[in-house]
Amino acid sequence: MLQNRSRRAALALALSAALAAALPATVSAFDMPSLDRIVHYQPKLPLQVFTADGEEIAQFGAERREYVPLARIPLQLQQALLAVEDARFREHSGVDPKGMARALVAVITGGRKQGASTITQQLVRTMLLTREFSAERKAKEIWLALKLENELSKDRILEIYLNEIFLGQRAYGFAAAAKTYFGKPLDQLTLAENAMLAGLPQNPYYANPVANFQRATQRQRVVLERMRETGVITEQQLAAARAEKLVIRTPGLRSVHAAHVAEMARRAVVERFGTEAYSSGLRVTTSLVAADQRAAHAAVQRGVLAFERRGAWRGPEDTESLPAGTGAELERAAAEALKDHRDDETLRVGIVLDANPKAVQVQLATGERVTLQGEGLRWAQRGLDPKAKAPLKLARGAIVRVVSTGKAKDRKTDVWAISQWPEVEAALVAMDPQSGRIRALVGGFDFTNQPFNHVTQGWRQPGSAIKPLLYSAALESRVMPGTLVDDLPFTAANGWSPTNSNHQTLGPITVRHALAVSSNLASIRVLQHVGTPTARDWLGRFGLDPARQPDDLTLALGTGSATPIQMVQAYATLANGGWRVPPVVIEKITDAQGKVLFEAPPAAPLTEDTRAIPARNAYVMSSLLNEVTRSGTAARAQALLKRPDIYGKTGTTNEAVDAWFVGFQPSLATAVWVGYDKPRSLGGAESGGRIALPIWTDYMGVALKGKPVQPLPEPPEGVVASGGDLVYSEWRDGGWVSAISDTAGVQYQTSFGAGVGRVFDAIGDWLRSGRPATPQPPGQ
Repeated sequence: MLQNRSRRAALALALSAALAAALPATVSAFDMPSLDRIVHYQPKLPLQVFTADGEEIAQFGAERREYVPLARIPLQLQQALLAVEDARFREHSGVDPKGMARALVAVITGGRKQGASTITQQLVRTMLLTREFSAERKAKEIWLALKLENELSKDRILEIYLNEIFLGQRAYGFAAAAKTYFGKPLDQLTLAENAMLAGLPQNPYYANPVANFQRATQRQRVVLERMRETGVITEQQLAAARAEKLVIRTPGLRSVHAAHVAEMARRAVVERFGTEAYSSGLRVTTSLVAADQRAAHAAVQRGVLAFERRGAWRGPEDTESLPAGTGAELERAAAEALKDHRDDETLRVGIVLDANPKAVQVQLATGERVTLQGEGLRWAQRGLDPKAKAPLKLARGAIVRVVSTGKAKDRKTDVWAISQWPEVEAALVAMDPQSGRIRALVGGFDFTNQPFNHVTQGWRQPGSAIKPLLYSAALESRVMPGTLVDDLPFTAANGWSPTNSNHQTLGPITVRHALAVSSNLASIRVLQHVGTPTARDWLGRFGLDPARQPDDLTLALGTGSATPIQMVQAYATLANGGWRVPPVVIEKITDAQGKVLFEAPPAAPLTEDTRAIPARNAYVMSSLLNEVTRSGTAARAQALLKRPDIYGKTGTTNEAVDAWFVGFQPSLATAVWVGYDKPRSLGGAESGGRIALPIWTDYMGVALKGKPVQPLPEPPEGVVASGGDLVYSEWRDGGWVSAISDTAGVQYQTSFGAGVGRVFDAIGDWLRSGRPATPQPPGQ
C-alpha cells in the first residue's frame, strides 16, 4: 500500500511539474478574463433599512451581503474555513500542487471530479469563470490564481473571499450567513456555529442548515475534525462543539418585524435612485424605535389571534400523506411534507403525526415534536370527532398552525395550542405628536400574506372615532362641554332615523357625557347645529380629506373615509396643543461610504402662525377625551394602564364592519384599526372597545413604561372653569349654547350665569322629553 501511495505521489508531482511548464503556452490560446473585478473589488451591497436606533429591518437585492474587513472577522472562523478548504493557504502561491495533480488526473482518466481548489482558485472561479468542469476552465483557473497572488496579498484575497462567496439562502459572505442562519453578528458565533458556516462553501445549495440540517451537520463534523487535525482546536473543544445544540433561524423572520415600513422605504429609494439602489449599498434609516415596533407587532398579533379564537376553528390548512411507522423515515417524510408550507415565528406550521380526542402530536418545521392536549385542543375539538367532515378532520397528515401559550409547570417546555391563520386584518401606527416621527407602524397581520399597507392605504370609515374632531368644530360654534344635547329619537327630513348602538336613549345629556358614552343621537344634533359644510372644512385642519366626507348628517357617525395614519395625525394635533405635524417615516438615506444623500428636515417650530386649531380648543377636547378613557366607552384604557394621562376614543361603524381606537398620552399618539379587507361585519358583539382597544393598551403599556405621568396642565388663556365644567372665557357670563333641542332649537346661556342657566335649561329639556333619563350608555 505504501508503494502505491508513493507512486501516486510521484505521479502527482510529475504532472504538476509538467503542467507548470506547459501552462503559459496552454493559456495563451484561451481568451482570458481580466483580474480587475477582483483587484479593484467593489462588492454588491444590498439596500438596507434600519430603525432609528440602528437595528436592521430588511435587506433588498439579489444578494444579501454585509462587507466586513478581515481584521473584524473572528480568527476562529478564518481557521475553520482554512482547515477544511485550504490548510496550506499561507504557504502556496495560489495553487496547491498536490490538489492540482489530483484534479488533472481526474480529467485525464475520466474519474470522479475532484475539487481540491485553493481559496484563491475558488475566488477566481466564483468571480471570473463559469462552474463548467473542463480542462480549459481548470487551466484558466490555475493561471488566474497564480497571477492574482502576484497582485494581492494573502490577507486581501482571504478578505474578499470571506465577503464574496455564496453560502446559500441568498447569503453572500460570512457576515450575511451568520445573520441568515443564526441571527447573530460574526463576533457572537460559537465554535460549533463557525464550523457549520465554514462547511457551507462546498455545497451551499443543498447542505445549508435550512435546506438540509442533517447534511449541514455532517459537513460541520468534517470541519471540526479538520480543525483538530490542524491543531487549531483541542479534543475538549471538539467534544463541546459536537454536543452543542444549534438553533437555526427560521427563514424570513427578523427580530424587528416592520415589513410594511421596509417596503415604504424601498419604494421611496428606488423612485429616487433607480434600481442601482439594490446593489450600491444604500442605507435607509427610518423613524421607528425598535422596542416600540416589536411591541406594536406583538400587540397586533395577540389582538388578532384573540379575536380569531372567539370565532370557529376552520380546520387544517392542508393534508399530506405520511408513511406508516414512527421512526426516522416518518420524521424525514414529515419534514419533506412541511417544506412548501411557510413557517411563522408565532403561528408555527406543523404536521399531525398522531391524533385522538385527548392528545395530538405535531412535528414542527424545525423538526421539534410537540403535544397538544386539554385546553390547547378545545378550540378544534370538532375536528377530533370520528364523524368530523373532511374540511375539519384533525388526523394524521393534517397541516395545522400551533402557538405557544407559555411555559409548562416545569418551566422548561412550552405549552402548545391549536390555532389558525387569521382572516381579519389589523393596523397600528404610533406617532410622536411633537415631531411627527412614526415610532411604530404595523400595516397588517402579515406582509407576506397581504402586502397591502392598511396604515397608509386603507381608506375605511372611522365611525365614532371622528366624533372628537366634530366636537372640536362645535366648540367654535359656542357649544361647550356643559351644553345639554337631546339624546332622544331622531328622524331627518328625508326619513333617515338612526339609533344609538344599543337602541336606548338617555334624554338631555351634556356634551361631555355625550362624547364619553359615544351617543350617536346627540352627535347628530351637534353636527346639525354646526352645519356639515363647516364641520367638513374643520376636519381638513386635522389632515382629513373633506372631499372624502359625506355632506350630510351621516358624517356624525363617521361614514366618510380616512386612513389610520390620518387619524393618528388628527389626534396628535390634539395631543400637542393644536398643531398638525406631518408624519415622518424616512429619516435619512446614506450611500455605502456613509455620505448623506437625503435627510428629513427637523420638525418645524410650533408657533402661533402654524396652528391648526386654537390652543384652548385642543385643551378642552383633551379634557373630553380624558373623560372617555376615565368613565366612558374606553374606561378600560386608564384602568389597564393604571395612569390618568390617557386620552382617546373608540370607533365602531355600522354593523361593526370597522373597529377603531385612537388616542394618546401627551408624548405618543396611536391609532389601531381592525376589519376585513373585503368589508363585512366583525360580529354583532364586537366593537372598537372590544377589539381595537386591547391592542392599543397592549402596545401603549410597553411604549409608555417608565414615562412619568403628565396630567392635564392648567387651562391655557381663554379657558375658565364655570358651572362645574370648562367654558371659553368670553362666555363665562353668557353667550354659549346651553342646550341643543329639536323642540326648542338652540338656547344661549344668559346673564343668569352658567350654572343657574344650565339648571333651567335642563328642567325645560326634561319636561319636553316627557320622561327621565335612562342610565344606559347609548353606543360606541
